[in-house]
Amino acid sequence: MTHPACMETRTAAAETREDGWQLAHEAPKHERIAADLRVLIESGELQDGDQLPGENALMERYAVARMTARQALADLQGQGLAVARKGLGVFVRTFRPVRRFGNRRLSRAVWGSGQSMWAVDEGAGPPQIDDLRIDTVAAPTDVARMLAIADGAPVVRRDRRYLVDGRPVQRATAFVPADIAAGSAIADRDTGPGGIYARLADLGRAPVRFVEELHSRMPVPHEIDDLRLPVGTPVVAVVRIAFDDGGQPVEMSRMLLSAAAYVLVYESRADEPR
Repeated sequence: MTHPACMETRTAAAETREDGWQLAHEAPKHERIAADLRVLIESGELQDGDQLPGENALMERYAVARMTARQALADLQGQGLAVARKGLGVFVRTFRPVRRFGNRRLSRAVWGSGQSMWAVDEGAGPPQIDDLRIDTVAAPTDVARMLAIADGAPVVRRDRRYLVDGRPVQRATAFVPADIAAGSAIADRDTGPGGIYARLADLGRAPVRFVEELHSRMPVPHEIDDLRLPVGTPVVAVVRIAFDDGGQPVEMSRMLLSAAAYVLVYESRADEPR
């Protein structure tokens, strides 16, 4: 049910941004309403699953038009702090983002010792995997190019969705040339300790270098459904290529991450060669 604190006088903290600057009085009204509600969420007065005031309640409390109240609720959904449930209203969603350590998770010390790459991430236990599909397909043009194989050459494809606390956070699809993966555990449902990279090492094709590219964008409709994305939530598209010690690509992964579910962390040393 709606928390009564939402209907009381506006909080003074809503007038101050996180960086200490005062929120201008001429700021859009929907931002000021969203700021009030965000203070209640971040303070813990409103908790995960609590219902936020509806449009009518916000219209009455703040003397604003319906569109302004609707936009305030949409702002919170876009920030990953709330989610709309059709026919029920808008509810608090305080999901702790996963801190994904891009460098650490690719270390041979991780997968070479039989650990999952998720073991080095923070904010999540072992993820649940659902909708796992494994098949051998003709490599699409972009996949063939990145794997340096002939267009249409056979590749083993592993497609799966990851959930944390029952919430979808990522869709990942890996491609491995069939002449490498065929007959190995890479084509099995359970790849074994350390996953694909450990099995590549067993085959004498251990990855020694990775290239990972990221870009953010808005999702298309089927991605919104697949990751159950709140309205206005962007995604981060990641493409990673693994190379063996001969410089040959041995695996390519395409990942789609909910931007509301992740903090992406990359580490580097100042004395690393260019």
